[in-house]
Amino acid sequence: MLKVEELVDRLIDLAFAEDIGDGDHTTLCCIPEDAMGRSHLLIKEDGVLAGVEIAKEVFRRFDPELKVEVLMQDGTHVKKGDIAMIVSGRVRSLLQTERLMLNIMQRMSGIATTTSRYVERLKGTKTRVLDTRKTTPGLRMLEKAAVKIGGGCNHRIGLFDMILLKDNHVDFAGGISNAINRCHEYLKKNNLDLKIEIEVRNFDELQQAIDCGGINRIMLDNFTPDDTRKAVEIIAGRYETESSGGITFDTLRDYAECGVDFISVGALTHSVKGLDMSFKAC
Repeated sequence: MLKVEELVDRLIDLAFAEDIGDGDHTTLCCIPEDAMGRSHLLIKEDGVLAGVEIAKEVFRRFDPELKVEVLMQDGTHVKKGDIAMIVSGRVRSLLQTERLMLNIMQRMSGIATTTSRYVERLKGTKTRVLDTRKTTPGLRMLEKAAVKIGGGCNHRIGLFDMILLKDNHVDFAGGISNAINRCHEYLKKNNLDLKIEIEVRNFDELQQAIDCGGINRIMLDNFTPDDTRKAVEIIAGRYETESSGGITFDTLRDYAECGVDFISVGALTHSVKGLDMSFKAC
């Protein structure tokens, strides 16, 4: 399995390949090779900054001689007009790295900003907000890193680091107990130690999951707040609890006040707006 650093390296290589191709002819035709300059990252709306460390890697990979002066770190609450970093070096390098750096930082900062709003909404409760696998293909590591920068929690990175028996798994396996039992057989056979979560759609499935046991967390899928409260009382602390399905920013606190441990929110990553910023000569 590839390490995070290797995945990021591949992402940067692919991004440069699709953007620059056989050359940035606009820059090459009008900027002398030896021209030197500097640009600053200008924040154009309030939010939470994320992607600084990845941006530094983008600059380093393209031109190790670029000098990056970081003025604001990941996780900083920034305001319109702030300068987050200053980069100096070859003008050609500044121009050719500009869009990739901005694409990454705007996307990650948008996710961190949105996550921060959800985390703030949960203040005073024990509930933590989780991300999902509803991420941009190829960008998952960056998007999940942005969730953590914004104060949220990563649910799982992919299909490899946790067992999550969802409705389709249960249906294809022939029921709750079949799915859980086969899961344990598989883990034992392959000498794996993974946490197990199971999704339930109603109180009958909830009781089946409790009766079967051998799980770490129960996901309450599309339960109403009233039913969530009842389910949490039934589970009575024996397993971690997670609410999922159709939960919005406006209803988030209603579910948290039912006592669930986690609420998973696909909107943290699947449809978030990027934070506005620009990279300008200075």
